[in-house]
Amino acid sequence: MEHQANHGFLLENLMNNSSDSIYFKDLQSRFIKVNQACADKHGWESPESVKGKSDFDTFTQEHAEQAFADEQRIIKTGEPLDAVEEKETWPDGSVTWVSTTKLPLRNEAGEIIGTFGMSRDITEHKEAELRARRYADEINNIKDEMENDVRMAGQLQKNFFPRTYPDYPEGAGQEASCVEFLHRFNLNRQVTGDYCAIMRVSDHEAGIFLCDICGVGVRAALGTALIRGIMQEISSLGNDPGAYLARMNGLLLPLLHQEGLALDATACYLVFDVRTGMTRFANAGHSMPIHFQDGTAAQWLTEGCSQCVGDPLALKPEAAYATVERQLAPGDSVVLFTDGLYSVCNNVDDPLGKKRLLDAAHSLVGEPLADIFDGLEGDALAFSRNGCFSDDVCLVGFHYRKPMGG
Repeated sequence: MEHQANHGFLLENLMNNSSDSIYFKDLQSRFIKVNQACADKHGWESPESVKGKSDFDTFTQEHAEQAFADEQRIIKTGEPLDAVEEKETWPDGSVTWVSTTKLPLRNEAGEIIGTFGMSRDITEHKEAELRARRYADEINNIKDEMENDVRMAGQLQKNFFPRTYPDYPEGAGQEASCVEFLHRFNLNRQVTGDYCAIMRVSDHEAGIFLCDICGVGVRAALGTALIRGIMQEISSLGNDPGAYLARMNGLLLPLLHQEGLALDATACYLVFDVRTGMTRFANAGHSMPIHFQDGTAAQWLTEGCSQCVGDPLALKPEAAYATVERQLAPGDSVVLFTDGLYSVCNNVDDPLGKKRLLDAAHSLVGEPLADIFDGLEGDALAFSRNGCFSDDVCLVGFHYRKPMGG
């Protein structure tokens, strides 16, 4: 009897001092006994007042039916529920969460006569978890929207690049044109800061523009969109490369340096006279184009000209850009490119660089324009440690077939 009394004393201490809800139920899931914490949670006057009640007297129908089903399954199978998270919905609309363990209640003969369990309130923890999950879902939704926007921006940006080329004389068609144009773009990201354009400046002049916005992603792509818009505004200067870049610099600088945007761009602009073969060129901190002299050699277009590279665009106000002239002969080609072509690195982080690029160009003299592009890209990729470009690469160029009208 003393042994049993001690057990009863221990149970009462557990029941009275536990902050968790402890409860015993009969075969119909009606309460037999609960502790004070359970009575307080349900708003009952005392633990004794609960006898004969069930969850249907306290919770909403949805939660009461779920709890009843769980307990009847325990009675039928003898299998407990261990640390199951339960959502408790109350008649006033409030929601609480508990971690519940329920077991079969057996008599001295081992027969199941009901259930008993313990529920620990985890509402604060669960609400924090749900908030974190909502925030994560919101972030993922924002991320998905941004990725969709970037993909759309990338598709729209592709439309900026040339789809057709001017022919000389106009209407001759590409095959009969006195000059052949070509551009190629290797996209390393969804959007880019590289941009090129091939324009008809007059009935006998073509303009080729190439730029590379410093930076990556949407900010750089925004810069190319601004440049493209400015090009429409300054088209009247199209036959004067130095004035063209100077005016572009003046318009671009306040746009790219407002509210901490702080972007700049390298660019070069070339005007080719198809009648005379004369090339006029200005450079704003960009890589020098390669001049492929038919049957002779490859060299920088403005070889030995120390004053022909000006400051990058949107870096300094009132920047001036010199226009340099070079005579081309029929059979010559000129290729402009962005720095992604020569910035690839080998296994020891040694960049390809401009010198190696020019060395590779010598073997391509006299080749068709498409083969020159292939050769330059192929040599760069062969040098690269992983066989791919680490930056966007844009190439644009032309092959002088014959003088127009000659």
